Amino acid sequence: MKVHHLNCGSMQPPGLRLVCHVLLMETANGLVLVDSGYGLDDVAHPRRRVGPVRFLTRPSLDAEETAARQVERLGFRREDVRHIVLTHFDADHIGGLSDFPHATVHATAAEVLGSVISPSLRERNRYRPAQWAHGPKIVEHRPDGEKWRGFAQAKELDAVAPGIVMVSLPGHTRGHACIAVDTGGRWILHAGDSFYHHGTLDGRTPVPAALRRSEAVVAYDADKVRDNHARLAELYRRAEPDLVIFNAHDPTLFEKMLSGA
Repeated sequence: MKVHHLNCGSMQPPGLRLVCHVLLMETANGLVLVDSGYGLDDVAHPRRRVGPVRFLTRPSLDAEETAARQVERLGFRREDVRHIVLTHFDADHIGGLSDFPHATVHATAAEVLGSVISPSLRERNRYRPAQWAHGPKIVEHRPDGEKWRGFAQAKELDAVAPGIVMVSLPGHTRGHACIAVDTGGRWILHAGDSFYHHGTLDGRTPVPAALRRSEAVVAYDADKVRDNHARLAELYRRAEPDLVIFNAHDPTLFEKMLSGA
């Protein structure tokens, strides 16, 4: 399948530059997004839809960066997006859902439970219900019966398209997932927010202190986040020639994928 790498939300916290790395895939079943970044409704109503965190993350909220506008610039219609597969429900990952109201949304059952159905007090403060107030069709998945590259809990999303695998990796949120995609010549692993900076993988590049603090503060389970770092770093060190790992916010990794590296 053909994969487009989109930045759907530049952010500039103090001293940092971040992106919202979204995948747009051309499949036999129509277009598929992995995450959606910020959307047009976020641009129009940031207070209600993004909330106070916008003063820290300082998103550009540029309509031209939204997935909706980028899909259209590629010559498609928004209605061509049939499925949106989510890593998790933070606003910078789901803000564009309302721009594709006919798309089926896919997430782990644990993430839907912790955001939409029965959030804890901390989760109620974290998530923005305005992001799903348009009533999207949400399909819950329980990735628990298959293995993928050493990860015990994975599920191939055949109903979306062959070669898309949801890998359960909770920690950043209750039901966080990574999304693996078979592009034909290699697999790419969108690790969402399971790590923030490429230094977590290579073990050589210092991770900015502000990112380390942010990662710890927002983690649903900090111990699991640390375990996930170790597992992903080990997978990276194996240097499997048919696998590339990146995350949602690291601009260095985003630019590497844009260049085809």
